[in-house]
Formats: sequence, structure tokens, C-alpha cells
Amino acid sequence: MEQQSIHVKEKEQEEINLRQIFEQYAYYWKWFLLTVIIAISCAIMYLRYAQKTYSTTAKILLKDERSASAGELAGIAELSSSMGFGGSRAAFVTDQIEVLSSRRLMRKVVDQHHLNITYAVKGKIRSSEVLEKDMPFSLQLQGNQDSTKLNVKVAINDGKKLHITNLVSGESVRVDFDNVVSIGKSRVVFKRNYLNKIEKEADYLVSVVPMDWAVDANLGAISFSPGKEMQSYVVNFSMLSTLDKKAELVLNTLIDTYNTDLTNDKLRMTRATSDFINKRLMLISKDLSGADEQAAEFKSANSMVDMATEAGVFLNNASENDRKVLEYRTQLQLVDHMNDFLKNQEVGKLLPSNIGLQDATIGSTIAAYNKLILERDDLLKSASDQNPAVIALNESIAESNNSIRQSLQNYQKVTQMALRSIERKSNEIKGRINSIPNQEQGFKKISRQQQIVESLYLLLLQKREESEVKAAATPDNLKVIDAAYGNGVPVSPKKSIVLLGALIVGFLIPFVVLYVKFLLDNKIHSRKDIEDIVKVPVLGEIPTAQDTIVHLNDRSSLAEAFRILRTNMNFMFGADKKDESKVVFVTSTISGEGKSFVTTNLAQILSMSGKKVLLIGADIRSPKVLDYLGLSHLQHTNVGITQFLINPEMDVNNIIIKKPGNYDFDVVYSGYIAPNPAELLMNGHFDDVIKYARYHYDYILVDTAPVSLVTDTLLIAHNADLTLYVSRVNYLDKRLLQVPRELYVEGKLKNVAAVINDVDFARGYGYGYGYGYGYGDKGKKKTGLAKVWQDVKDRLNIK
Repeated sequence: MEQQSIHVKEKEQEEINLRQIFEQYAYYWKWFLLTVIIAISCAIMYLRYAQKTYSTTAKILLKDERSASAGELAGIAELSSSMGFGGSRAAFVTDQIEVLSSRRLMRKVVDQHHLNITYAVKGKIRSSEVLEKDMPFSLQLQGNQDSTKLNVKVAINDGKKLHITNLVSGESVRVDFDNVVSIGKSRVVFKRNYLNKIEKEADYLVSVVPMDWAVDANLGAISFSPGKEMQSYVVNFSMLSTLDKKAELVLNTLIDTYNTDLTNDKLRMTRATSDFINKRLMLISKDLSGADEQAAEFKSANSMVDMATEAGVFLNNASENDRKVLEYRTQLQLVDHMNDFLKNQEVGKLLPSNIGLQDATIGSTIAAYNKLILERDDLLKSASDQNPAVIALNESIAESNNSIRQSLQNYQKVTQMALRSIERKSNEIKGRINSIPNQEQGFKKISRQQQIVESLYLLLLQKREESEVKAAATPDNLKVIDAAYGNGVPVSPKKSIVLLGALIVGFLIPFVVLYVKFLLDNKIHSRKDIEDIVKVPVLGEIPTAQDTIVHLNDRSSLAEAFRILRTNMNFMFGADKKDESKVVFVTSTISGEGKSFVTTNLAQILSMSGKKVLLIGADIRSPKVLDYLGLSHLQHTNVGITQFLINPEMDVNNIIIKKPGNYDFDVVYSGYIAPNPAELLMNGHFDDVIKYARYHYDYILVDTAPVSLVTDTLLIAHNADLTLYVSRVNYLDKRLLQVPRELYVEGKLKNVAAVINDVDFARGYGYGYGYGYGYGDKGKKKTGLAKVWQDVKDRLNIK
């Protein structure tokens, strides 16, 4: 049961602390409202005039012909990639992204659309960028000026004359359209665009940056990313720009440039094959013409008509051998042609493929060689000759070239051996057909040479047509899934984030300022500070008031506070002091805490209840009692406590001012300021004043000196029945509360109770109640959220 009670008390204490903190900040609600309004207003102005950034996106699908021609091997590679062993697709897409993000391609885009030149229309607060095609004019640089930097303002007078101002040097010049003009070190021409109107009184800003700067700026604004799927050939583009139309233009042109670049790479290999075939056709056509002429001359000279019919019987067995001889010699000639081409061609150039050689090894070696050359050329687009990968490819190309030469030599030797074998068989058959006329034999030689050259010629014609058909039927290298598109909604600044940030900042600024203020504030603020540190009862809390004295029949919150103090004081005297005179000392830690204010008003309240009250000003160092009562003129006509202490033979009644002014209590003021106040209070004659007062008055209120500055109060403290210790909020340092605590613990002050002065119940320091019960106030004074809501209702006239 006891633990449950402790838990309830802790919970209530926590709620009180949270409420105290909340009310502490809620008191300054107007500052929170003001800073929020200012922050949101600044955010709205920022959103109105800040430069907006837009996001433009595009999406393409790449086509990898290597994977399409690989057949089953591609399927195996794809399966291994899906099982987590890596794959060629991801590498292919990554390589193509590197090509897309190369400076070489972006420079073509910048050159094509003159992106190193930017145009803007100057506004009152900020300028708006405009595309070149939407401008009434365009700027053209004269000569090769890739490193030109220029920043000018252009105004057009009467639609004809250009007024150009160099924003760097401040120079101005006037010029007509289409005329060359020198601006700084640059020579430019302003071309008129008649498709767009010239806005009246408009100023145009033209900026030229070096080409490399424009390339870097546009590449930096674009981000490339592959598709989410591992086996995807999709490439996503995203570009941030202050002008969405410009971003669309850049992305679409970059995609077109990339597609054209890939197409040109494919055409290079096709062109190399076609050039080789055309050169060979020119040579072979001459050989074929010579063979035809020689056959015609031989027939004419020997009167031959149909030699094949005559020799058919004898040459049936030899025809098959002749066919093989023809085939082998054709292959040898192709090998010779290929060797001649290799001797005259530099290493690193593309070789013709599929020219008719029957050796599959040679064909595959040539294809691998051409593939290495294309890979090296593709890598050189984004790397230098000294790149390790380029060097490695060059070494592989050289090795592949040697391998092709060795394969041709081996194939030539094998073919020659086979040819010799067939020729030996042919000689055996020729021995059997010795009866064939010499004319027949001579014509066969001529016809055989004619057939060899003709078959080679037809083969080359076929290969040339295949190459041309392949070049004409080459499909696109990519498919545009989504062309560049911007939805017109800015990605920066975001309205919701900016407004939310402004709202947060609007709350944080006063909160931080107040937090720092409260953190550095070491003043006391509530009765809790007194109760926690000094640990004495608090008899009353005196509110902030404009009046320095309570008036007769006063019903204000100040008067009610002193009436509460009067009532609480009676509980401190005990039953044995009920009918006796009571001596109440009023002191404080330092001066300025309001002890004289509390003493005078307490005297007024006690006298209103019909009690006989004597107010003694015992602070003989800094007297203020008469000043608070508005009776400072009486100090010139009356003697005070100082005179009595100096001359104790004087009658005590002579220093008492009987009911001065409109007050119903007597006063003994401090008198002249003596040079030795502590010694005067130590002579014991102050006790005579207290004894006299106890006999003639119900309450004796003594306004004493601050205890932390002098020892005056401690010298006479034994006369007190009750010591009221006054502490002023927002004035006294909490660290000084150790002074009354020590005096209370050590018993140097008798029957100590605290009075808190200058309390503002509207500030929300955790008081929680407030005054205003009397007729002088309009109802109960509200605090915290109640006060905020009341202020809002008052402004909106809500009942």
C-alpha cells in the first residue's frame, strides 16, 4: 500500500513537472506564433522566387548481337548468371553505360545544340533560362573558340539595334544583327531568328563557357542506371535541370548519337570486307578476260568445236581428279591472296572474313581477330593507348595475327600435298589416254585455268552481295522504350518539405532561444525552489503589482495575497502566543527583494483588521520604509532608531510616529545613517524598543537589513517570534539560497518562514492557480493554454 502511494506521488510529480515545462514555454506563445508566421512567409517567398529543378527521365533497351549468335552457349551463360555465378549481360550493360557516359558522345551533343551557350530572360528578381530555338536571336562564335568565356546582357532597341553590355568588364557596344562584333577577346555574331518575337523592354542574358565545362556540366547532371533485373538490358536515364525542355533535348540527342555511333562501328567491318572483295574482283576479272581470250584463240587456231564430247569417253575417270585439282588450286590461290593481303595490311586492322576458305579454323581465328580489334576500338573511345586493358588487347591482336599466318601456312602445305597426290593420279590416267590429240590436251589446260579463275570470280561476287545485304539489313542497336520526358513538377525545392521545414524552424528558433535563456537562467521562479533548497514553509506568494501599498477596502490580487499571508502567519506563532504581542522580522538575502515592500503592506493589512501595529525600520544602512509609505518628508522632522541607540536615555515614545498620513499604524523609521550600525545594534538598546513595543502593540513588524551583506539582522534576531524571509522571483540567484538554508539549519534565525515576492502567475512557472477572487479583478486570471485560448477568443470575438 505504501509503495502504491509512493508510485502515485511520483506520477503526480512527473505530471506537474511536464505541465510546468509546458506552461513555461506557452507563456511566450506570441513569439512562437510570430516566428512561425515569419518562417512560413519566408518559405513562401523562397518557393515563389527560388530556381526550380526538374527531373527528366528516359529508358532504352539494348540489343546484344553477341548473345544472339552464341546459341546454346548463351543459354548456358544465362543459366549460370541466374544461379549467381556472374553473367555477360551485366558486363555488357555496364560497358555500354560507360560508352553512354563518355565525354566523346556528350561533346557531339554539346556541339550539335551549342549547349556551351546559355540564354536567359532577365526578370525583376531572377532570370529564366530559354532554349536557343525560342530566342529571337542566336549567338555564333567566330573561329575555333572552344575555350571562350563570355557573359553579356543584350537589349534590343526598336527591334533592330542590339545594345550589348559585357557584364565582366562593363563595356557596352551597339551593333546590328548578323554583323561581327568583338567583345573582349571574342568575336561573335548575333543572328536574327524571325520565328520568335522580340519582347519589348526585355533584357536577355547570354553566357558562353568553354566546351569542356559544358560537357562536364551536362554529364554531371545525368545519371545512368541498369534495370533492376539481373538479366535486363534496360538502361535508365535521369537528368536534373532548371529547364526540362533542355534536359529532354540533351537525353534524346544523346540516345540518337549513341545509336549512330554503334551503327558506324558495324559498318566499318562490313566496309573493310567489301573493299577487300572489290580489290580482288578487279584483279581476277583481268585474269578471267585473259583466260577467255586464250581459249577462243586456241579453238580458232585448231578448228575445235566440241572437245568435251570427243574426249568424254577417255576422260571420265580423269574428270573427278580434275575437279579436285581445281578445288585445291582454288584454295591455294585464296591462300595466296590472303597472304598477300596480310603482308600489305598493318597489324590491328580488320581482316576480311568468310572469303571461301574451307578451313573452319582459319575462319574462326579471323572472326576472333576482328572481334578483338572492335573491342580495342570501343575501349579507345573512353581510354588512352597506355591503358592496361588496351595494351593487353594489342598483345592479344598480335598473337591472333601470328596465329592466322601460321594457320594459312599449315593449310597451304596440306593443300599442296593433296594437290600433288591428285596430280600423280592424273598422270597415271594421262598415260592411258595418250591417244588424245595434243590439241585436246592444250585446250584442257586453257579451259582448266579459265574455270579456276571463273569460279573464284563468281565466289567473290557472291560474297560481295552477301556483305551488301548484311549491311543493308542491319537492325537498330537499341529500342527506345520511353523517350525523354519531364512531368513539369519540380523536384527541388519541394513545397511540402520547405513548408514543413519552415514550420519546424519557426517553432525551433524561439524554443532554442528560450531553452538557452532558461538554461542560463539561475534565478528562482517558484515556491518549489525555496521548498527544495531552503526547506522552510512558504507562507505567501506576493503577485506583481503596480501599486506599492495596499489601499483601504482594497480587493485586488495584491491585497488578497497579503490577507493570505496574514492568515498563514497566525499558524506560525502557536497557541501560547495567541493573546501576546508578536514580533515579526522581515529580511532577505540581498537588497532589492522587496522586504520593505512586504513589511509596509503587511502593516497596512494587519491594521485593517483592527490590530495595533508598529512598523520599525531597522535597516539603518539603507532605509526605505518612509519612501514606500510616501512619507519621506517626515525624516526631517522626526528622530529615528539610530538616535535612540546613540542616546538610550531618550523616551522610546519620542521616536514613534503616530499614525502618519492616512495609515492606521505607527512607524519608527531608521533615523540618520550612522557610520557604525553594527556596533549600535550590539549595545542592547534595540531590545528596549522591542520590550516597549510588546507592551503597547499587538504586532511589531521589523524591516531589517539583508542577511548576506551585513550582520545587522543576526545581532537582533533573538527578539523575533517569526522571521519572514523574502525572496524575489526572477531576481535572486538560486545559489544564494544556501544563505537562508545555513541560517535556518544553524538556528541563527528564529521560526523562519518564506515569502515569495513579485510572482507573475501568467508566466506559467508551475504555480497553477493564480489570484483574482476579489472584486477588483475581472474573474480568475488564466494561465498557460487557458490564457492562449482566451486571447484567441478575445481577438475573434468568440463568446
